[in-house]
Amino acid sequence: MTQESYHIIQRLMDKGVRIPCPNSIQVGPEVNPDRISGKGVVIHTGCKIYGSQTLIMDGCELGTEGPATITNCQLGRGVKLAAGSFKESCFLDGASMGPGAQVRECCLLEEGARGAHTVGLKHTILFPFVTLGSLINFCDCLMAGGTDEKNHSEVGSSYIHFNYTPDQDKATASLIGDVPRGVMLNQPPIFLGGQGGIVGPVRITYGVVVAAGTIVRKDILEQDTVLLGHPSIPKRLPRHFGLYANVRRIIELNSLYIANLIALRRWYLEVRPLFLSSSPMEKALCIGGLDKIERAIRERVKRLGEVASRMETSIGLYQKTGAAHQAAVERKREFQKNWPRVEEAFEECLHISGKAAHYQVFRSALEQGIKEKGVDYLSVIKGLGPAACSEGTRWLEGIVDEVMEKVWACLPGFRPGRRK
Repeated sequence: MTQESYHIIQRLMDKGVRIPCPNSIQVGPEVNPDRISGKGVVIHTGCKIYGSQTLIMDGCELGTEGPATITNCQLGRGVKLAAGSFKESCFLDGASMGPGAQVRECCLLEEGARGAHTVGLKHTILFPFVTLGSLINFCDCLMAGGTDEKNHSEVGSSYIHFNYTPDQDKATASLIGDVPRGVMLNQPPIFLGGQGGIVGPVRITYGVVVAAGTIVRKDILEQDTVLLGHPSIPKRLPRHFGLYANVRRIIELNSLYIANLIALRRWYLEVRPLFLSSSPMEKALCIGGLDKIERAIRERVKRLGEVASRMETSIGLYQKTGAAHQAAVERKREFQKNWPRVEEAFEECLHISGKAAHYQVFRSALEQGIKEKGVDYLSVIKGLGPAACSEGTRWLEGIVDEVMEKVWACLPGFRPGRRK
């Protein structure tokens, strides 16, 4: 342990952080002790804390069931991380993860979101109260749904979001729920049964139950339905690496995912700050969440761009199969040629603020709720009436629609309603 690290640990203990075995923990010299609360924070044996952007607020507990390594993460009040590694991610108030977790970069777990033991996450966003079972790999997806800690969306144990294709790309992010309705905390929960999986990218709407052992390969957009598993049908197809026979679906679902992230970014710019006090830590936590959303947008644009760069190879393979349709070849060329315009459009969409009329009505309802309930985010949002929630949803849906319209303006051949 360096002398500087020793002094930081001593400062933490002097301000009230409970460290039962201080000689067993490591704190990087770059860690700012002013970003670690002394109120109710416990750092157990074997923990490691690194990164100048690390933030630990009141009541956090690290390493209750084994060593926990924290690197440039932002932890809200009462976050519990039992054991594992946590890197460049943000955990809002009351979020928790069990032992054996591997939370890699760019994850955002909102209030009360939680995972049991041995959960792997990366570029994953969980809305309040979403619960993950054990032995789960859930990367590159957003999940919403539910209203509270008893009525929440859940993923059963041994579940996988398959986010890497045989064509070696990751344009596979899945929307389980959505942003415009999900942020209102008034939607039916989604249940994904254990020992199952999702082959991304897909969309799943609210109220859906996927039976245990079922692999979801197509969108489920009818609310309050049950998807039952079925025996696989033996089938053999020719394998053409890099063919990309479903480019339209890839573009549409990835663009819709990005559009939802852009709407969520606007929520973090316009709504979340209304609930901040003058505390620098609260502001830093909100900034941490916003950073993860912006990084997620960049990641998804990058992954879609990688697919665009492979269209020339795809066209060649498509023509060799002997079944190439000229219109399909032309659309692939359109995607390749116009990708710089699409990429530029996504950047421009970060400035979209939505319809002012819807936002102002929604904001007035928020301000009234804050007057009545204080700056308790969950209480105010859950206390909004149906009319206010409708206005907020319409505001965010307008942002999503505007993003999608800009994409189709760049790629007119892919616009929904045109023949494939």
